[in-house]
Amino acid sequence: MTALDLAVSEDRLDDALRAAHRVVAAIDGGKIAAWLALGDAALPPHAGRPRHLKRMPLFAGDVLDPEQSHGRLLLQITGTSAQAVQDAAAQSLSKLPQWQIRWRMDGVRPENRTEAGRGLARNPFHFTEGYGNPASPAELDDRATVKAGQGEPGWAVGGSYQVIRIIRLATGFWDRDTVQEQERIIGRRRDGRWLDGTPADERAVFASDPDGKVTPLDAHVRRAAPDRRHPPPLVRRGYNYHRGADDQGLIFSCFQRDLTQGFEAVQHRLQGEAMAKYTLTVGGGYFFVPPPGNSWLNALT
Repeated sequence: MTALDLAVSEDRLDDALRAAHRVVAAIDGGKIAAWLALGDAALPPHAGRPRHLKRMPLFAGDVLDPEQSHGRLLLQITGTSAQAVQDAAAQSLSKLPQWQIRWRMDGVRPENRTEAGRGLARNPFHFTEGYGNPASPAELDDRATVKAGQGEPGWAVGGSYQVIRIIRLATGFWDRDTVQEQERIIGRRRDGRWLDGTPADERAVFASDPDGKVTPLDAHVRRAAPDRRHPPPLVRRGYNYHRGADDQGLIFSCFQRDLTQGFEAVQHRLQGEAMAKYTLTVGGGYFFVPPPGNSWLNALT
């Protein structure tokens, strides 16, 4: 993914956004999936800004590097191979002289697969991620897609808020812990099963363990979603990154229809979790993915 800033004067912003839309539409399809997401200053004032879209704030423990944070536009390209993604990115950026790179992150999804409708992958801490996502397309849409009646601009209906968090992980420190201790910090087995024996694709009932004897009260999954009957209204899809022995971790990415009820509610609950000493968020940002098609461009005029 690549965050971009405007490289021309503000009075050419509309043309620059239209050019970016054309370039992405030309490469999206087949072995490549590509989309644009709008930063908090991407649109001119008259276009109508999504009501939750703002610059990502600092949360407890964050140390945001300006050179890895925010951006007026996010270009995300995914594909079946690293070479295909690199070629598509180079092709796209060469056709966008109106934009300059603010930051860029390359990521991978080891053991990427789909099970029972959920996209799964192995994170740098050796745990399988993705079991918390909905399995049905209808529930996925309900969590991630802006609906009419939410107080959003008309053009934003059908879009989604995307949060990016570049999280550096202390993998060496983590790997010195036993697997059992790691599982208690996360609140799941490495293969996704719950600590109380509940299968990975079912919902654990924490109410039967009020004192945290089985799943500690400060475990990641318990802080993130204390009521498994009502999971957080967001959809996650993360990527691992590796830029050296001392700089590796997770590109956390999630989509939701409401930032306050989705990512921000979860992030506030995570304060004080046991995993905090192994993580450091150094970048990322808030963005808005417009609905399919070019209807959002009509708001520019």
